[in-house]
Amino acid sequence: MLIKKLAIGTAAASLIAAPVVAQTAPVTGESELGGESITPAFIVLAIGAIGIGVLLLTDDDDDDAPISA
Repeated sequence: MLIKKLAIGTAAASLIAAPVVAQTAPVTGESELGGESITPAFIVLAIGAIGIGVLLLTDDDDDDAPISA
């Protein structure tokens, strides 16, 4: 019981401390996606579209699958 309370307390403390630490982190440069090139975003969208297309094409909707009784 003590270990469970300790784990919950540690998790709560880390959730509270994480935003504070992130706010004080120094910024070393700009984001790659926020600037002049949106090519990485298109690459991610293309990979997602290909994955969804493959999923839709290979789904056979077999409703007559045998079931064990």
